Amino acid sequence: MSAIPATTRETGATLESIADRLPDYARDLKLNLGSVLTPQGAPGLDAKQIWSVALATAIAARNVQLARAIEALAAEHLDEAHRRAAKAAAAIMGMNNVYYRFLHLVEDPEYQTMPARLRMQVIASHGIGRDDFELLSLAVSAVNGCGLCITSHEKKLRAAGIARETIQSAVRIAAVLHAVAGVLEFET
Repeated sequence: MSAIPATTRETGATLESIADRLPDYARDLKLNLGSVLTPQGAPGLDAKQIWSVALATAIAARNVQLARAIEALAAEHLDEAHRRAAKAAAAIMGMNNVYYRFLHLVEDPEYQTMPARLRMQVIASHGIGRDDFELLSLAVSAVNGCGLCITSHEKKLRAAGIARETIQSAVRIAAVLHAVAGVLEFET
């Protein structure tokens, strides 16, 4: 697999075409985009993990054009189970990150004793490895800024023996895609 896939049939997108839409003031983002989505630029992650994280965080970044382009590029690297899991992580963490960020920020411990009463079944039935789903959940939580969720998912990953470098790679992908999404939205 090449670092920059051939043009996809669905969107005509390549990483180069996405980077070319970024203005000169975002040159660092252009360079980072071409780097973090490669095995060399994402130490500890395999291609499925890289593209699952990319898809989940592109969706979480809420730029539809970027998310669709990443979805098309990711399809070249992911099976259906990983594509569904990435979308599921973006969806469930979109809800959980708001709820658990509230619990963290409200500074009233009584709320933490109350049942959430939110359905979260996909966390147990996502169709991919547990550690991979934790990695997706961590990356989406980083985009959504939920400290409680970031801490929880990072601790679970470290307890499972996942290296800090692997975790850092996932969060770097999230950071770059979030920034690219914001710039593209502004420039549209």
